[in-house]
Amino acid sequence: MSSRTITRRVRGIPTSDGAGVKLTRVIGQPRLDSLDPFLLLDEFGSDAANDYIAGFPDHPHRGFETVTYMLDGRMRHRDNHGNSGLLESGSVQWMTAGRGIVHSEMPEQEHGLMRGFQLWVNLAAKDKMSQPRYQDIAPEKIPAAEPAPGVHVRVVAGEQFGVTGPVNGIAIEPVYLDIALQPGAKLSVPLPNDHSAFAYVFEGDSVHVGAEVLGLRELGVLSHGDLVELAVPADARAARVLLVAGRPLNEPVARYGPFVMNTPEQIVQAMRDYQSGNF
Repeated sequence: MSSRTITRRVRGIPTSDGAGVKLTRVIGQPRLDSLDPFLLLDEFGSDAANDYIAGFPDHPHRGFETVTYMLDGRMRHRDNHGNSGLLESGSVQWMTAGRGIVHSEMPEQEHGLMRGFQLWVNLAAKDKMSQPRYQDIAPEKIPAAEPAPGVHVRVVAGEQFGVTGPVNGIAIEPVYLDIALQPGAKLSVPLPNDHSAFAYVFEGDSVHVGAEVLGLRELGVLSHGDLVELAVPADARAARVLLVAGRPLNEPVARYGPFVMNTPEQIVQAMRDYQSGNF
């Protein structure tokens, strides 16, 4: 068994999206444009309503998937196919945009903390024009495991520690874990050797990844290997880390805003289809 190590470190940059929602962009910025098959990782978190209240009004997507993990708050999504659903604290939405969808994500709160992540996952060329679909997963549907003393793991996707995450039918065979570690806790997480993977610390001071230390709000791109060794020193604060892995597609990427295809010509067609109302 080979342990993964940190090959690259990245800190997010402040930006805004939608109608002015303030967020931190970790993947999809100059320091880390992408990590095949992952195209973007945004962290949002504020208890100031003006930072999020304008939300994300109607906007299109084609050719990839969006994964929204709500840690705190309430967000309502609607689309041009008549679908509607509520994202609440602890819930996940895995949306496959496929050939095209126009949707909105709007806060259902006027005060209080709004916190979470959005991850963009590329689709293989053969799936880019597939039928759009949603997997809306309520908090109680996400299984948890306690594989070691002081460790609590929510398994959104993948099979880990005897439980299977509720997300299914995703071609990249993802692993998506929210791992909470108490002071002094240690954990070895098995991962498919050929999967791209990253770890992102979003609570606490730091997390040891093998012999290295990953700081708060720092993303570590991980080498290939069979497992990831995580630990929090006994004299440190409890920590939480997002650990995500997926099979790389190794395909050309043409990207323009909310459209991700394989060629520039396909991007032009996506724009024409959206403008003519064919999503």
